[in-house]
Amino acid sequence: MYVLGIETSCDETAAAVVGPSPDGAGSVVLADVIHSQEVHAEYGGVVPELASRSHAEKVVVTTRAALARAGIERPDVVAATAGPGLLGAVLVGLCYGKSLSAGFGVPFVGVNHLEGHLLSPLLEPDAPAWPFLALVVSGGHTTLYLARALGDYEVLASTVDDAAGEAYDKVSRMLGEGYPGGPILDRMAVGGDPTARELPRPVVRDRDSRAPTLDWSFSGLKTAVRQWLEADRVVSGADVARCFQDAVVDVLVDRVLRAADATGVRALAVSGGVAANSALRARLLDLHEAGRLRVTLPPRSRCTDNGAMIAHAGRLHALAGHLDPLDLGARAQWTPGT
Repeated sequence: MYVLGIETSCDETAAAVVGPSPDGAGSVVLADVIHSQEVHAEYGGVVPELASRSHAEKVVVTTRAALARAGIERPDVVAATAGPGLLGAVLVGLCYGKSLSAGFGVPFVGVNHLEGHLLSPLLEPDAPAWPFLALVVSGGHTTLYLARALGDYEVLASTVDDAAGEAYDKVSRMLGEGYPGGPILDRMAVGGDPTARELPRPVVRDRDSRAPTLDWSFSGLKTAVRQWLEADRVVSGADVARCFQDAVVDVLVDRVLRAADATGVRALAVSGGVAANSALRARLLDLHEAGRLRVTLPPRSRCTDNGAMIAHAGRLHALAGHLDPLDLGARAQWTPGT
């Protein structure tokens, strides 16, 4: 089964084709084409209307390129992101995907964007077996799931305010740097002094028992950075980036380890744009080598939004008999598995 996947949930227009692996036991990416929108950089964040217009301009050529590179004229299934995301942006790819499904005369699958991220590590040679912990960490989402089976996901932890990637963007803006902030601060942090300042590692407590939960909060960390910059006008940007990044990685890894202890599940799959962060990858690989976790990390090219993850999730659901009607609507909010 060859599946065409289309992704337009935010600021990447992407299309990919995923087919059966040589041994027939899994999936393999035959083509993955991504157009990243640069128009948002001057605004310091994604402008929804500009994102939707860019998707409308690029979705056809991107899809044609993916089919051509894969050598496929007619896929067996068309999958497209149906949410969550910027509603106008989602509608562009969703409507185009449904029109291709009707035109080709093949089934359609509407994919949850977050489930696409969650399942993307299953494309890797060291894919985890069910059940596994899935950390989806990006500019819009920071959530830890217990993935028991396809479509069976339990949210163990999530952010109560900013997502980790969103905090990176805001700190980058404070430093007068560009957008997106994640890769910029990651590069800056290499030359920074980790002892320049001790930033907080925020803890979210249960409202009644006051016991620490697994949830994250990044707004207080962001405020601590602002206070540092206001108090020290000549502070090194590299030092700020390093101390901030160390704090983010510390709290992400802390919750993962606590969740592994609580559930007994030691396999971890990581995805989303922040999964490309060098410090987070290094820390998790250290835990993998020490035998504390069995970590699966996708290549950096598949950490950001991409069509391969949508095609792959769509293929798994199609193989399981989960298809969608062509009147499926877009969803701005959508928890995987619901």
